[in-house]
Amino acid sequence: MKFVSLNLNGIRAAAGKGLTEWIEAENPDTICFQEIKAVPEQIDTAAFENLGYSCFWYPAAKKGYSGTAILSRVQPEFVSKGMGVDLFDAEGRLIRADFADFTLVNAYFPSGSSGDLRQSVKMEFLDSIVLYLDKLKQDRPHIILTGDFNICHKPIDINFPEKHVKMSGFLPEEREWFDRFVASGWVDTFRVFCSEPEQYSWWSYRGGARSKNLGWRIDYFMVTESLRNRLAGAGIRNKVVMSDHCPVVMELVVSG
Repeated sequence: MKFVSLNLNGIRAAAGKGLTEWIEAENPDTICFQEIKAVPEQIDTAAFENLGYSCFWYPAAKKGYSGTAILSRVQPEFVSKGMGVDLFDAEGRLIRADFADFTLVNAYFPSGSSGDLRQSVKMEFLDSIVLYLDKLKQDRPHIILTGDFNICHKPIDINFPEKHVKMSGFLPEEREWFDRFVASGWVDTFRVFCSEPEQYSWWSYRGGARSKNLGWRIDYFMVTESLRNRLAGAGIRNKVVMSDHCPVVMELVVSG
């Protein structure tokens, strides 16, 4: 199966930049969106359904903000929305789909760039999602976690790392969380296949960052160690421009 993840920074804006046409050309089996910024009534769902996708939307309570979605040609056996934490569930930050032999979790991690309050919310989310995933693993041991993490894990994942050590998204405590997360049994699928620098998935709209490739790699496909030997590929579609993020892709051998 081929999986795609993309922070849209607004699905209606991305639709006007060729989203449906790109999906048809890329032809993934399953798509995870973050930051849809819309409710289903505001989305041309037929455009995706006509390509064979069942659509599961999880908008935020606040209009025009946050929200996640999973689109899949393979019908999930079970779909759940939220992680049981009111603050994050009101923002539509996590949606899960169970398939025959794996579970897909699509998450939109909060940004802390607007100040100390949101940074504390972000750190609370990091703790909460670990608790959620640890509990989930007891019944569903084969998990794919994807989405916008809003964290660069290592210096290779950000332009000029020495300039960003005090910025949300590259703070020592965020990177230490990521270290602990990987050590607990998670695999960064992109780095299984690519060890090259300057591979980014997000660029600021300011200062011509994208044309200069002054980016951050903050969008991931992580899998439990139990799925490592079933990985068939992973990549970043950094030439695709529909958002300030670009799509990330993973391929996995599945059964059932």
